[in-house]
Amino acid sequence: MATAAWSRCEDYVPLPKPQNASRDIVGKDLDAILDQGFIEFAAFEEFAPWSFEEKGEIRGVDIEIGKLIAAELGVEPRFRLVEAGENLEADLRNWLWKGPVTGGKVANVMLHVPVNRDFTCRVEQVVFTGQAYRQQIAIAYSEAAYPDEVPGTAYFRYDPVGVENDTIADFYLSSLAGGQLLNQIHRYPSTLDAVAAIGSGEVKAAMGPMAELEYARPEAVKVVSPPLPGFGAGRWTVGVGVHFAYRPLAYAVDDAISAALEDGRIQAIFAEYGLTWLEPER
Repeated sequence: MATAAWSRCEDYVPLPKPQNASRDIVGKDLDAILDQGFIEFAAFEEFAPWSFEEKGEIRGVDIEIGKLIAAELGVEPRFRLVEAGENLEADLRNWLWKGPVTGGKVANVMLHVPVNRDFTCRVEQVVFTGQAYRQQIAIAYSEAAYPDEVPGTAYFRYDPVGVENDTIADFYLSSLAGGQLLNQIHRYPSTLDAVAAIGSGEVKAAMGPMAELEYARPEAVKVVSPPLPGFGAGRWTVGVGVHFAYRPLAYAVDDAISAALEDGRIQAIFAEYGLTWLEPER
């Protein structure tokens, strides 16, 4: 017996929708981008290894992916490093479909946008596309502190562990075992700072996104992905965002990323930065 095919958002009940502040058209369609000869990307500032400025140059994995997209379109890439808002919805509102209240304008494409089924159904102003890689929470640890074993979360009842403040790694460890790990959790401004604390001896391990741990790790620090009991949000796919009104641009961006995955160019970018590429979950 045949069964009905359900669309991705078939069972999602829409909530009240935010509206644009005016009738002005924001962003640009694909033809306008090709005519002007450049495409503008929004990327998060101080977000190594994804997007950051070093010696006056904007670098990072996401920046290189943006360059691949621009090359496929035959235009010049231009990057704007933006400050992260209070949540992803605010970031997408500010830099894709509405614009910030002061000091800036929307971009054609926003880089490093997590892809989540419920979220993509809720935020109808954005097309979520270009799924390029997956990230997952991992543990970096000192080989000297754990020469014969790989530490799991149970070790952090007694051993100091570093996390970036107010992240999912922080929330996860804080909630484990009825809060028994709280006295051993050391919070830092970034995951990179948490990993650096292993090298200085402040902590024996750090928890956070795998790529950020790999990029920042000092010598004699390993990164592993052990089982994390009860952690349903420990892995996610990352793509890009495009204003919903510009579907042809979204298709072109997705095609560019798909081609770069197929021939290994994106995997090579990860290798250049010393990172492990993980296949996106589609």
